Amino acid sequence: MLAAVTTAPWLNHLQATLQSYPLAYTGLALAVLLLAAILANWVTKRVLLRGLRRLLSHLPGAETGRGSHLMRVISRLSNVVPSQVIAAGIKVVPDLPPGLVGFVVGACQAWAVLTVTLAVAHALDAANVLYERRPDARNKPIKGYLQVAKIVIFVIAALSIVATLAGVDLRYLVTGLGAATAVLMLVFQDTILSLVASVQISGDGRIRIGDWIEMPSQDADGDVIDIALHTVTVQNWDKTITTIPTKKLVTEAFKNWRGMQEAGGRRIKRSLYVDQHSVRFLDAAGLERLGRFGLLDDYLAGKRNELEQWNNQVARSHPEEVNARRMTNFGTFRAYVERYLRSHPGIHQDMTLLVRQMAPTPQGLPLELYCFTRSIAWDDYEAVQSDVFDHLLAILPEFELRVFQESSDAMLMAVRGANAAG
Repeated sequence: MLAAVTTAPWLNHLQATLQSYPLAYTGLALAVLLLAAILANWVTKRVLLRGLRRLLSHLPGAETGRGSHLMRVISRLSNVVPSQVIAAGIKVVPDLPPGLVGFVVGACQAWAVLTVTLAVAHALDAANVLYERRPDARNKPIKGYLQVAKIVIFVIAALSIVATLAGVDLRYLVTGLGAATAVLMLVFQDTILSLVASVQISGDGRIRIGDWIEMPSQDADGDVIDIALHTVTVQNWDKTITTIPTKKLVTEAFKNWRGMQEAGGRRIKRSLYVDQHSVRFLDAAGLERLGRFGLLDDYLAGKRNELEQWNNQVARSHPEEVNARRMTNFGTFRAYVERYLRSHPGIHQDMTLLVRQMAPTPQGLPLELYCFTRSIAWDDYEAVQSDVFDHLLAILPEFELRVFQESSDAMLMAVRGANAAG
């Protein structure tokens, strides 16, 4: 009160001095108001925020980044202070048109709403960053939900800003927009569909951060690195990035390799194509030669007893050799491959292991290996698979079998060249 009484004569004297210049006093008042806003901004940013930053650095959890995220939100909110100083001070500046005063106050209020909205959006981003540090965050991502919340907040903020600048009640503005609901649903149909898809994905856990998915329709084959409202981002094995619309993961087929990763074994399903002309019965010399393989000891012994019992029964009525059962080099090789896989350290012995003969094809007689490696790492998997087939290709001639391979004209040309030279 005393300060106001003391300074009143100075103000009166200043106003009387500038009475001859109508706009001078108003300009001076506006300059003082602008200076006050700058000062308030300086005090807020340089003094209050620095002190608050030092205080937060001593709080528990500051080392995890919680304090930094909170400071970013507060830094956003500090931008409200200068606008409120201007909104309060513009009303006391003399000789300003009421319409201009109302517009400046409305603009300051709109700026405050926008600033608070951005601060809330930043707080939601910070919440998502902190949530993703949890061990179970990749199983239940919340980024899609937070993006929906941000959309709702920005829509409400936009309506509030329009209502403030237009000078109408927000309730009337929202009521008037009821007639445009169909248009809004048409505009945001992708967002609505993406929201539904995000809820389904998060609910049933079909996609998680870090999953290896394969979706040929979208040229995606790699790890999921981000799950958002509208898109799922996949880093392919060639290091390219593919963005898949979230709704596509609900409406289209894709393969998720998470089951393989959780099971701890990666499947080998590959065939060895044998030339059918090399398949034959084993004679005594062939049986003696294959008896050198330690992996076949139990098989050969058991097979001999089985065939001997069978042949003795058949020989009573049909002694011809054509009626007897005999071992083949291909069947013996199949037994060898199975025992080789069961003794291989890189093959998972607790998962399905099959060595089966498939239907003959024009490319040969397929012998399919169906088993799982102990390691799911790509390089280890390829190394084990290559090691198995390297060995089988090299050992195949011991069983007097040949791999089928389509011929080219290279051999024919070589023969012709040799004949021409001769």
